[in-house]
Amino acid sequence: LLFSCNSNEITPEEDIKSVMLTQQECWNKGDIDCFMESYWKDNSLRFIGSKGINFGWQTTLNNYKKSYPDKETMGELTFTFEEIKVFTAVDAYVLGKWHLNRKEKEDLGGYFSLIWKKVEGKWVIISDHTS
Repeated sequence: LLFSCNSNEITPEEDIKSVMLTQQECWNKGDIDCFMESYWKDNSLRFIGSKGINFGWQTTLNNYKKSYPDKETMGELTFTFEEIKVFTAVDAYVLGKWHLNRKEKEDLGGYFSLIWKKVEGKWVIISDHTS
């Protein structure tokens, strides 16, 4: 009896979760540039927040740096995953919560819904709705 079993193969859900945990680590080191590596580096990247819709990777990076100018303001980020849904080999959706634990400022938190796409073999966020 012959069969093939690749138990070491990572699932798309695990891969996306790993990318987000790396993103969390980058944030917690105060490194927004590293945090932004999980976003699609394209002018069509969409970020929807309390101030409306913004387009583009550079715009998103600039907005993060403006809103979180230093490590103290950034605080300690924690993601909680509610759902990771893979639709195709290259399309996925993540729903979850985020929380910033900050010592000198009020804690922040809310929810996020992310649309992911696998581009050139790498999962990237193409649309982020964070509240």
